[in-house]
Amino acid sequence: MSHSRRLLPPLLLISLVLLVPVMPFLILGDGFESRVQAWVQQEWSFATRFWLIVAVLSVDILLPIPSSGVSTYAGGTLGFAAGTLASWLGMSLGAIVGFALARGLGRPFAIRFGGVDVETMEQSSLHYGPAALVVTRALPILAEACVLLMGVVRMSWRRFLPPVLMSNAAISVTYAAFGAYFSEQGSLSLAVIASVLLPMAITLVIRERLRRDADEQSQV
Repeated sequence: MSHSRRLLPPLLLISLVLLVPVMPFLILGDGFESRVQAWVQQEWSFATRFWLIVAVLSVDILLPIPSSGVSTYAGGTLGFAAGTLASWLGMSLGAIVGFALARGLGRPFAIRFGGVDVETMEQSSLHYGPAALVVTRALPILAEACVLLMGVVRMSWRRFLPPVLMSNAAISVTYAAFGAYFSEQGSLSLAVIASVLLPMAITLVIRERLRRDADEQSQV
């Protein structure tokens, strides 16, 4: 009986992750994929699409924008090289703006735009320093919260920029390649959906773990 109980949490987690890509279709109906497909196939010039992607990603720190989906879309519509560059520029500008604002405006700003994660992540982020930026870069919500937190504690630009810029490059290459490949297969809309939902599922699991750790530390 105890063995079965130990197996239950990982089995539930696996089931949740497997269901994540299916849930939008169940909740939003059959038209969900067609709406994503229509957005993916919007008619813009190459330059307009490139700079629009950069602009959207550059405000990711302030708005709930799924950067993984946008970066996948970039690779699928601009091609691998240009998609990687647009994604990297946008993500890097967004991180730099958020970090600078958090350094200047302090903790209230970070809590406002980073949410509760700024508080639950604080001990882990301060312990790991720049490594925390690398680990969280690919995770929605946590990436923004970590950037803002490092701004609040006034990490130096010299320690902040290298891990962020290099991590953004790796992430941009990965998602742009993902988008370019599935665009060739005629499945870009599904690739965009998957690239948004799977990182979010991982983020939800990690957030819950961080909250539990914070609760345990507060009770000690």
